[in-house]
Amino acid sequence: MPNRLADATSPYLQQHADNPVDWWEWGPEAFAEAERRGVPVLLSVGYAACHWCHVMAHESFEDAELAGYLNERFVAVKVDREERPDVDAVYMEAVQAATGQGGWPMTVFLTPGKDPFYFGTYFPPEPRHGMPSFRQVLVGVDKAWRERREEVAEVAGRLRVELAERASVYGKGAGVAPPGEEDLRQAVVGLAKSFDRVAGGFGGAPKFPPGMVVEFLLRHHARTGDATALDMAERTCEAMSRGGLHDQLGGGFARYSVDAGWVVPHFEKMLYDNALLLRCYLHLWRATGNERARRTALDTADFLLRELRTAEGGFASALDADSLDPATGKSVEGAYYVWTPEQLREVLGEADAELAIGLFEVTGTFEHGSSVLQLLTDPEDEEACRRIRAALLAARASRPAPARDDKVVAAWNGLAIAALAETGALLDRPDLVAAAVAAADLLLSVHLTADGRLLRTSRDGRAGANAGVLEDYADTAEGFLALYAVTGDAEWLGLAGGLLDTVLLRFTDAETGALFDTADDAEELIRRPQDPTDNATPSGWTAAANALLSYAAYTGSELHRTAAERALGIVGALAAQAPRFVGWGLAAAEALLDGPREVAVVGPAGDPATAELHRIALLGTAPGAVVAVGTPGEEEVPLLADRPLQDGRATAYVCRHFTCDAPTTDASVLARRLGSLHWGQE
Repeated sequence: MPNRLADATSPYLQQHADNPVDWWEWGPEAFAEAERRGVPVLLSVGYAACHWCHVMAHESFEDAELAGYLNERFVAVKVDREERPDVDAVYMEAVQAATGQGGWPMTVFLTPGKDPFYFGTYFPPEPRHGMPSFRQVLVGVDKAWRERREEVAEVAGRLRVELAERASVYGKGAGVAPPGEEDLRQAVVGLAKSFDRVAGGFGGAPKFPPGMVVEFLLRHHARTGDATALDMAERTCEAMSRGGLHDQLGGGFARYSVDAGWVVPHFEKMLYDNALLLRCYLHLWRATGNERARRTALDTADFLLRELRTAEGGFASALDADSLDPATGKSVEGAYYVWTPEQLREVLGEADAELAIGLFEVTGTFEHGSSVLQLLTDPEDEEACRRIRAALLAARASRPAPARDDKVVAAWNGLAIAALAETGALLDRPDLVAAAVAAADLLLSVHLTADGRLLRTSRDGRAGANAGVLEDYADTAEGFLALYAVTGDAEWLGLAGGLLDTVLLRFTDAETGALFDTADDAEELIRRPQDPTDNATPSGWTAAANALLSYAAYTGSELHRTAAERALGIVGALAAQAPRFVGWGLAAAEALLDGPREVAVVGPAGDPATAELHRIALLGTAPGAVVAVGTPGEEEVPLLADRPLQDGRATAYVCRHFTCDAPTTDASVLARRLGSLHWGQE
């Protein structure tokens, strides 16, 4: 019989609806039940594409005997971290503070007052490698709760104090001067120290795609000409696109590589990774003309539309890592993506199979002889490569596909909107711009409430109940600003401004300029979460700074610019110490140092000269430059106001702080001013 999760909107929670565990969703009712019964709360946090979450579910949560013990002595609460990033952030911080590490599934035991006192991640069904079994953990926690309650309360109290002290550190770092020239130079020096000169990327295994850091490096190179910054960005992008992390048949990128060489991915595919990497590869092409970067960007965009787009026009959150292996009848990680030589011969025939084996490094990545496809060198015969890829992709489509987490998350759709709008405009793919507009329309019609607040998720066109967090407002505003730059429709600029006004009103500490992940009227947790460092996605803090800065550049608003500068103060403190974890903030700081430049293009609608100047402006590499296009006399957008035509022709103005260079009607002049490598090219 289904439990309470049967009516949840989250696909992850619904995966647990048939567990014998008597799950509750996060909410006051669950904690009131724990208080009434005098028992602790088991908090289990995961997400639908999480491989080890599935493993623990099968091993422990589907065990009827274990579930009986759990139900008797605990109130069990299941949380989708993608729906409730605030809950996840607060308790993950507690797990990391107590154990020095974290991950999912996250397993935390709480008092009925929500205070954590015992922590872990995955627990096996039997003791293994020095790790206790989940049953042993349950028995031990129950015994401590019943017999050593004072000790439990002491641990919980100590941790609450420690988390509060961390918050005060963030507050002190905000409000100081934003990063300067030397801070950004030192950030590049710090990144160079951890750069993998053999395989690209930063640090060792497991290795995650550093999309936010690459964006910073490209902006730093554009502003300073620093060859080291560009080299790190190029080599990282090249290695990722050639390795197993990149789906060589269908496009798109997996979550991370389990090795340092980008060979074996953890096969789940996340919307946010692919949105961020799409923009990185597009911007690398824009800066260098790298053809592989252009192809990778288009392959990634096509993957988003083909496999993650929902019927309502939004983008689903993820594809699972696991899928059914027909040979064994079991769900296996990566089964959908790997190939044996025999499977290649069956699909391609002997001659093309031998070519594919060499081309894609099918040499037995795994013990059972299958391989993740890589493309370490360019094919000598491009036509044969296209033919082989098409045949293998068609054959793969007949395999059991990974499950899709089809909830729409506002923040991640904002990232996708920005990436698709820019890619469509720069690479002449109007279908991508149309897809970006459709996703934005869904956010407006389903996620945006009548009072201007955002809801975080929706599914099948129905909004979830959870309030948007800072990253939802910031990344959605970023998407709307990109749509304005590409389409010239001023409605998107106005909508972005509304979201950012809410950021200033509800998420910002007026005294210090620090930003919180939750609004001032959100549910009260053991502490109000805030974190200026990037994780898998840009931190809401620095994403807001970036969007505030861009909006200020369009409007001349000192209020928004000052808020951006105050928010970036913490980035200066972290630039030299931890540049890998403030990439988005460093990218925003590059824009701030450069101006950012404000480009106004005025001319008759539909005029080819206007379109050419607009395209050149979008192709510019000036860090964080904003682009406005419109007809003469437009007053709705301050950047366009009082910008007359020169000699009756389409005209471009390049400005900083609304102080402009001499206007130009010459495409080549505009290209030189903005570093537009591709002007005049088809």
